[in-house]
Amino acid sequence: MAIDRRRFLKVTAAAGAGLALPGGLAMAASKGDAPGTLAVVKGANPAAITRAAVEALGGMGKFVKKGEVVVVKPNIGWDRTPELAANTNPEVVAEVVRMCIEAGARKVKVFDRTCNDPRRCYVQSGIAEALKPLDVELKHIDERRFRKVKIGGRALKEWPLYTEALEADRLINIPIAKHHGLARLTMAIKNWMGLMGGKRSAIHQDLDQALADLMLVIKPDLSVLDAVRILTANGPQGGSLSDVKRLDTVIAGVDQVAVDSYGATLFGLTGSDLGYVTAAEEMGLGASDLSSIMIKEIKL
Repeated sequence: MAIDRRRFLKVTAAAGAGLALPGGLAMAASKGDAPGTLAVVKGANPAAITRAAVEALGGMGKFVKKGEVVVVKPNIGWDRTPELAANTNPEVVAEVVRMCIEAGARKVKVFDRTCNDPRRCYVQSGIAEALKPLDVELKHIDERRFRKVKIGGRALKEWPLYTEALEADRLINIPIAKHHGLARLTMAIKNWMGLMGGKRSAIHQDLDQALADLMLVIKPDLSVLDAVRILTANGPQGGSLSDVKRLDTVIAGVDQVAVDSYGATLFGLTGSDLGYVTAAEEMGLGASDLSSIMIKEIKL
């Protein structure tokens, strides 16, 4: 049964470095949540709001079990610094990795098939530095590790995908919310292009449907949308601070369609304005109607 959006969980906590929701409160609030539940957390500390968002859904232990191999997939596609909002915020990435380790993951892997030189992207994004203190495997994509996968979609019948992501026990998506010249916005669903081999531009002829088709075989356990800074124009690469807006927000959820639908509202749009969201919903891969979704709003 749909849950009216007016039935928000609203929690206000004092802001402060490293502050997160008390575990007991988060777990109690998450009991019986529907898969479409979203946590939207606002606050000045990127790590703290990331942790609070995951805790509001039941904590990382709900998604990652002891001894599992976890792939964390941020956007590291561009030779841009964090201030330019082209890549996932490094503090958000590091906090998700830290929570996976705390949950008992045997190994955590982080990678992306970048658009610019990966050596520069990993460093300039700030992600390499942020992950240095953590026991995590951060490496560049190995082109030999793509294999053709039968997708059976409407636009994509098969495509080479990265085996390390497909073979992991758990897959966590950590995109950034930003403008995209062709897709209008790039968030959770489009972030999977970073697992595609071959000539990715070939899918641009039917981009929206191709992105929805990818969801048939790439099924993350959790998506954490970084909206600490969003890129409002000239995406996906950006390059000007005038195109960046600071929102100090993180959105977490299991349903990528719901995550992207909420993300669209940050740009004055709705999920129905995004062709890949509409295509995914038509295929039964998620829900875009925010009035039917429980949204937990938390302010730190």
